[in-house]
Amino acid sequence: MRMRLARAALILACASGLLACAGVTPARAATPAATTSGCVMRDLTSLQLSRLMGAGWNLGNTLEATGGETAWGNPPASQALMDAVKAAGFKTVRIPASWKQHANADDVIDPRWMARVAEVVDMARRSGLYVILNVHWDGGWLQPLRSNEALADARLARFWTQIATRLRDHDDMLLFAGTNEVMVEGDYGTPKPEYVAVQNGFNQVFVDAVRATGGCNATRHLVVQAFNTNIDHAIAFAVLPKDPAANRLMMEVHYYDPYDFTINAADKAWQWGATATNPAATQPWADETHVDAQFAKIKSLFVDRGVPVILGEFGAMRRAEHPGSEVYALAWDRYVAHSAWTHGAVPVYWDAGAPTENHSMGLFDRRTGRVVHPEVVEALVGAVR
Repeated sequence: MRMRLARAALILACASGLLACAGVTPARAATPAATTSGCVMRDLTSLQLSRLMGAGWNLGNTLEATGGETAWGNPPASQALMDAVKAAGFKTVRIPASWKQHANADDVIDPRWMARVAEVVDMARRSGLYVILNVHWDGGWLQPLRSNEALADARLARFWTQIATRLRDHDDMLLFAGTNEVMVEGDYGTPKPEYVAVQNGFNQVFVDAVRATGGCNATRHLVVQAFNTNIDHAIAFAVLPKDPAANRLMMEVHYYDPYDFTINAADKAWQWGATATNPAATQPWADETHVDAQFAKIKSLFVDRGVPVILGEFGAMRRAEHPGSEVYALAWDRYVAHSAWTHGAVPVYWDAGAPTENHSMGLFDRRTGRVVHPEVVEALVGAVR
């Protein structure tokens, strides 16, 4: 997650050919299908798989931290933490990971880092969790500009070839997500055609690189991203990449509306929704009606056409300076998770872990696995029942 400014209004015109390459076919029975590597991939479409993934949780500010796993204040990920996440009722963990800071000048990933990421993936899998592993923000090298395209394409392909090869024999409870919030740094408005074309190209590079590694990766469920993972950008500009595997793609978006309430600690907005009592402390344009309208859009364009959606990040900060603010953050978290799930998206809560001033909503003590905010956990897990 990166802080973002208020988004400019978009003209919601669906890009032509959005699902032309999605390979959408009727769902088949969920029976095992062996692959050449000896691992087993169930005969599930991505849409079928998504309904098994339940509520999700992000291992945020850890494997993507610049400076190393503990550089942003969190302890190393542990088996106890993954067991606690599973025991709390979550079914999916998203693992944001950086790679360039752990690679040499030729983009060869340090084998010690590769082993550590694989170890964390294995911890989550031993706990029985679905895992989404990505290439997260890592110094801004994935700028979607023509001037940067050749370098970024080559690096992205090289990274995913190494990652996918190392993890090739995992079953279909491991998903790969190609990128994160790809955008041009500092440009928060409607993206230029150049930006969109290059970012859509990143999605194709990712799919091609993973599929070329074979084994279970030939049919692994893959997650591609909308521009800056913005729902309105997804509606207007997303084009699914070509994929030789039928029905094995998902689209990822993030949701933080209204930004000034959810992640802008400097703003005065600290109430939300139908129970708000102070109009001056709210941004009513992004109430419950807005939430449902946004997720209805992605249901219509993606889910109803056989392409599930991962809500890869969402969450509202706490405002300790405003007594009672937790009530509104909790209401927002619950409503967003429920609306996403009922519209066909998998809600994956953003958890940064270690406290940041008075605004952290980290759900677990990451050293012990103790649940710190049981009311939020229950709201998120309960939203998908």
